[in-house]
Amino acid sequence: MSNQKFPAGKKMSSDTRRYVTAGLASMVGTTIEWYDFFLYGTAAALIFNKIFFPEFDPLMGTLAAFATYSVGFFARPIGGILFGHFGDRIGRKTMLMLALWMMGIPTILIGLIPSYDSIGYWAAVLLVLMRFFQGIAVGGEWGGAVLMAVEHAPEGKKGFFGSLPQAGVAPGLILSSLAMGLVSSLPEEDMLSWGWRIPFLASVVLLLVGWYIRARVTESPDFEKMQKAGKQAKVPIMVVLKEHPKDVLVVIGGRLAEVTWFYTVVTFALTYATGTLGIEKTVVLDAIIWGALLSFFTMPLFGILGDRIGHKWVFMAGTVGIALFSSYFFDLLGMRAEGYITVAMVVAIGVVYAALYGPEGSLFSNQFPPEVRYSGISLAVQVSGAIGGGIAPLMATWLLSVGDGRPDYIVWYLCGLGAVAFVSAALMRSNPIVTPASQTFQATVHEVN
Repeated sequence: MSNQKFPAGKKMSSDTRRYVTAGLASMVGTTIEWYDFFLYGTAAALIFNKIFFPEFDPLMGTLAAFATYSVGFFARPIGGILFGHFGDRIGRKTMLMLALWMMGIPTILIGLIPSYDSIGYWAAVLLVLMRFFQGIAVGGEWGGAVLMAVEHAPEGKKGFFGSLPQAGVAPGLILSSLAMGLVSSLPEEDMLSWGWRIPFLASVVLLLVGWYIRARVTESPDFEKMQKAGKQAKVPIMVVLKEHPKDVLVVIGGRLAEVTWFYTVVTFALTYATGTLGIEKTVVLDAIIWGALLSFFTMPLFGILGDRIGHKWVFMAGTVGIALFSSYFFDLLGMRAEGYITVAMVVAIGVVYAALYGPEGSLFSNQFPPEVRYSGISLAVQVSGAIGGGIAPLMATWLLSVGDGRPDYIVWYLCGLGAVAFVSAALMRSNPIVTPASQTFQATVHEVN
């Protein structure tokens, strides 16, 4: 029937336009949301201890700033459960639009919060509240963006299209680093009084751009066909916990190393390099930008490689990269030379992290059936994000103090998580899960087509 209505060439063109639009919209949307999220992390490492916690000594002020930073991670599982439930029930697109607003508005409001000198500890309270809403939004964003890309994509290209939302992290990191780098060049008094607020307030422009782009994307074909088949779960999270506990655990174990690695080399390393090693923050920020720029290209390449040889094998190679490079990473930073610092960040972000993060979208999606996929990947990914990313800067700071300023314990911590991730990935399935409900769903899809 479909061949009679649409000539082959015309149908292919329409399908291609649909999944390319979905992939690019997912990437642009995640770029905007991760700009907001990384902006906070950079500010927490460099500025917030002075603005909101001036009564603390420098180390304790940094720990307090990172504690507010961690609130966003601990809110992620809540966002994952809420957005996953309604994403499996009423659609992916609706929840993605909501996540965009829930991320952008608190970011703008952070730029308007008075300092500790103006309203005392209420400044920190407001900061934590805005960070909590950011965490809720990011908790719902990742799963929806990945599914919109993967479920629109044709067979054989799901790894590539699933990597596009991941690649959006790179420009988000670049934009936030550039923004903070520019305001960091201001005289310190100006930067601390008003300069740091500009990147947060500028988020209003990105918010409007993101809304416009995502409004043009159609709903996920998998969701629409599942809806027609009447196979939606009443309480998706309960189905996930009862029928797929192993899948949740292996995804948590797999992603724990990736998220800890990233926030250690990006957020903690910024504080370590500028505070302990005395390196200029602009040097480190520039190195992070170069690493992120490379990852923008390598993440899709690793996604394509996953389509060829299997996404789990690419991911497992990334876990080996953590074990091989973590010690060299800190050694290169310790040389205090701009070239070595750039090499450290380029390899850490553009190679090791990209090999882990690029194939995740398709790999993790394969662990859950369509009717509970949003809930399953959101729960697992955001729980691991809370455990890994939420405590990564705090854990690394503590391990650094235990090691008398040497990062040896941090290296062992990262290698241990890498080993857990390797085993977890080895236990993951390479192909999409098949259940009685999803078998019926696939049969209905075949009939519709």
